[in-house]
Amino acid sequence: MAMMNRARSALIGLLAAAWAGLAPGAAEAPPPAFDPDAALKASQAAIGRQLGDFTFLDRNHRQVRLADYRGKPLLVSFVYTGCMSACPPTTKLLADAIRKARGVVGSDSFRVLTIGFNLPYDSPEAMRDFSRRFGLDAANWEFLTPSDAQLNALTADFGFSYRPTSWGFDHITQVTVVDREGRIYRQVYGDTFSIWLLIDPLKELIEGTPVPVRSLADFVERVRILCTVYDPNTNTYRFKTTVIGEIVSFAAITVTLVWFVWFERRRRRKMRGPST
Repeated sequence: MAMMNRARSALIGLLAAAWAGLAPGAAEAPPPAFDPDAALKASQAAIGRQLGDFTFLDRNHRQVRLADYRGKPLLVSFVYTGCMSACPPTTKLLADAIRKARGVVGSDSFRVLTIGFNLPYDSPEAMRDFSRRFGLDAANWEFLTPSDAQLNALTADFGFSYRPTSWGFDHITQVTVVDREGRIYRQVYGDTFSIWLLIDPLKELIEGTPVPVRSLADFVERVRILCTVYDPNTNTYRFKTTVIGEIVSFAAITVTLVWFVWFERRRRRKMRGPST
């Protein structure tokens, strides 16, 4: 009898525990709601940060490192491939900005990374499909899958915040501008940003570090970088009037000096008269 009572008590305890697990309010607490202000603060705090060296798989399952992309300015965006709201328009806008930027600063002067953060679903195959779906085949633009073990450290380094929801994720929409040494230089926000917000930081980074001119094409490219400025009225780049004025002034001064030297030498020869 005592054994039966103990068995009955154990069974009642198991049933009570099971009921407690199913009872309303007893389930695991949902993750905290996405806080846009805190996300923006974390993103801004990342500016100036030296990024760690993280590892990824590219669309062909080749392992790459973040350090592999140093040496040139870098644009980095985060997406999840199942997104149907912010990620597609932001990525399309980024593609448009990349095309415009390459027309201003050169086709090979910077690189772009788009990183999937919804693991394990943002696999190399999913990233490859994402790039194909939106026709994103620009050169020097790679789509990467991070390792699950490094995901939290990676997103924290970039100041990228996200929270799961019943329909996907709430996340900050940002493009990070990284300098040649792997430090965060600028954060650009939203899915309708003006493209000059990306192009101007790239111009600053490229203009700020002189590189040797190896050919006439390099020289022409450098002149275009240094002598253009964004015009928000036409959404295009035009030559800086100040630079044109400086070039004209320099040319005028040079011509005047050359003429003066030539005139002075001619005058002195006349004063000395013909040689005997």
